[in-house]
Amino acid sequence: MYIPTAFRMETDPALALVAAHPFATLVSLGTGGLLSTPLPLLLDRQGDQVRLIGHIARANPHWRDFDPAVPSLAVFQGGDAYVTPSWYAAKRETGKVVPTWNYKAVHIHGTLRLKAVHIHGTLRLVEEPAALLEIVSRLTDRHEAGRAAPWAVSDAPADYLATMLKAIVGLELLLERVEGKAKLSQNRPPADQAAVRAGLAGVLDM
Repeated sequence: MYIPTAFRMETDPALALVAAHPFATLVSLGTGGLLSTPLPLLLDRQGDQVRLIGHIARANPHWRDFDPAVPSLAVFQGGDAYVTPSWYAAKRETGKVVPTWNYKAVHIHGTLRLKAVHIHGTLRLVEEPAALLEIVSRLTDRHEAGRAAPWAVSDAPADYLATMLKAIVGLELLLERVEGKAKLSQNRPPADQAAVRAGLAGVLDM
């Protein structure tokens, strides 16, 4: 990802964005070209180890058809918005302005491996029922938190749950490299930054 210095995010804020916006796009190289799967991934910290966990449909060829020697990429995005040049003071002063788009994005790099054969890398496939149940339960608990009557995986009948677990494959991505970008008009003068904030808040319409 191209990241000008002004827009670079440090690792901790980047991982905070991942935790707050967990819906990702997982991209790998397959035998026929690029593979892309949208899915939620949970940020999990255990001591010094940081990983992402999630699951994918067993019917999805992504987990079977990938090149373990080529890094995979998990892409996360925060809020984004169009920025009109009308908000900039330079529009009135010189007219030398153009539109842009503000956004936050985090790219996490790793390589894909099958847990069973231990191909070296940091994105693993998890098929053991107990480990897979833990992943599903943790993802559910994360997204049900805050609801008045949160649903739990244990609310489903055991035989139904066992059938559903057979239809998915777990994913574990151990972080190798994190790239974070927050393009929020930091490269503009303070007056323009204030005008963009006001414009996006609906206070300013020019």
